[in-house]
Amino acid sequence: MKFDINTITRENVKSLKPYSSARDEFEDFDTAEMIFLDANENPFQNGVNRYPDPQQNSVKALLAKNNKVKSNQILLGNGSDEVLDLLFRAFCEPKIDNIISLPPTYGMYSVLANINAIENREVLLSSDFQPQVDQILDAVDEQTKIIFLCSPNNPTGNSFSDESVVKLLQNFDGLIVIDEAYIDFSKKESWLIEIDEYPNLIITQTLSKAYGLAGIRLGICYGSEAVISVLNKIKPPYNVNELTQQRAISRLNDSDKIKQEIYSIIEQREELIKVLLQVNFIEKVYPTEANFVLIKVDDANKRYKQLIEKGIVIRNRSSQPLCENCLRLTIGTKEENAVLIKEINSLK
Repeated sequence: MKFDINTITRENVKSLKPYSSARDEFEDFDTAEMIFLDANENPFQNGVNRYPDPQQNSVKALLAKNNKVKSNQILLGNGSDEVLDLLFRAFCEPKIDNIISLPPTYGMYSVLANINAIENREVLLSSDFQPQVDQILDAVDEQTKIIFLCSPNNPTGNSFSDESVVKLLQNFDGLIVIDEAYIDFSKKESWLIEIDEYPNLIITQTLSKAYGLAGIRLGICYGSEAVISVLNKIKPPYNVNELTQQRAISRLNDSDKIKQEIYSIIEQREELIKVLLQVNFIEKVYPTEANFVLIKVDDANKRYKQLIEKGIVIRNRSSQPLCENCLRLTIGTKEENAVLIKEINSLK
């Protein structure tokens, strides 16, 4: 099916003239020696007295180089949740349009749909946590703007099959958003390699997981130049602060350290799974390609409370569809995992 950016974009956004910040007007100049008296800033230098680069060009250039894409195929946000919210506001008409999500999945898709007054049509994953493509396509109508795929999926940890994703990309003329927050822990290749093949493909990533920068809030959106252009029209002018940009650049340049940490997390994940498989009250350990593991236990509420009392905080996912009596355990350090194992083995 043919994707048309004009058809999917909200009418008011099409005609919107984006806010032009003081710094946007001088992005083609050498600003090193310029005197800035345009933005009512405090003139005394302290490292952050000036507004940050509104387009985050240095961060984007580094991401583009690392991921073999163009800078104008990237949008950055104050965490992935801002990026996701911008997608709703750019492409979904309140009280008219709808999106499709696939529970059990990341809860913010539903929250953002509610905030933006967009119907969220939920199509459950299969029993092995894969998209039921025919049911998804049956749920689509003329007002369906976005299908959200979280792969590797939170909270289940598995990746979706290539066949399912391709079928959706080829048979849906709205946006397919693949949330790859956990892709760095997976053996599967990112869908970024297909970004030029499918104009309706959007990929979101984050520096909060594998990159260890949850505290600075930096979300990433990759898409066609046309899609990113629309999102740039509605994003706040200085949505990524200077300290975040500086820290992101520093971390992105430390690829050896990042790879080492990812390797350690994956190694610890496999060691933890081996132990969990031997625990008598754990009924199932689900396959995972993320930095967490989902387990099914005899009584999730009981086991959750027991671990809280021992000072170990996990997530009880029992309220999600297909996750009855399921707990989600994040992979910690070797020392943290040793404490977790000790306390789990002590539970009665």
